[in-house]
This record gives sequence, C-alpha cells and structure tokens, in this order.
Amino acid sequence: MTGYSSGMRRHLITILNRKEAQAGRFGLDSSGIEWEDGPTVWAAVDWAKGMRTLNAGAVDAYAVKLVRMNYCCAVTIRSRIRWQEQVYQILPETFAADPQGNTIQFQMQLVIND
Repeated sequence: MTGYSSGMRRHLITILNRKEAQAGRFGLDSSGIEWEDGPTVWAAVDWAKGMRTLNAGAVDAYAVKLVRMNYCCAVTIRSRIRWQEQVYQILPETFAADPQGNTIQFQMQLVIND
C-alpha cells in the first residue's frame, strides 16, 4: 500500500455519516437529517481553486477545498466532513477512492444553512 505521506497530511478532519432515517409525523426524515461523528483522521486540505481565482476574489473559491487522505472505509460519497469547526459536504463528481492504492481524494464545499 502506498497512500499519501504523513508529511502532507497535516489536518485533522472528522468524518460525519448520516444516522439511520427516522420516521416522523410527516414521513421519513421529516424532522431533519441527523449526522453522527465517525473517525477522526489525518488529511491534506488545500484550496481547490487556483491562485488566479483566489486573487480575483471569487466567493466560492474560499468555500471549496481539496482533500487527500489515506483510504478509510468510513468515508463515502454521502459523508460530511468537519474541519476547523465547519461542516462540508463532499462534491460527488470529485470523489475518487482507491482501496488498493490506499488513497481517497475529493473536493468538499462548505455547508450553509443546514
């Protein structure tokens, strides 16, 4: 297994996974979706946009991050990530997990009003 080197994984992130759907008065999840803490792992978290975008001040440039970490079966395309006291959702089209290579890479976007 290769994975990512420990020198690049400088940030602690917590994996959040959805709790089992609860039946409420108005159907499943009618009272809202609940998330539970999973493992806390080391990862590399970097800007997902280039410096040109950051310098231009594009609003979404600050809310999207690139995450690279060693493979962890608790992370799925539907997981959420807590990093620096903020919650992010994984952008599904960017999710790439490779168990044999011991790597996961994805972009995550800040969740607002959840």
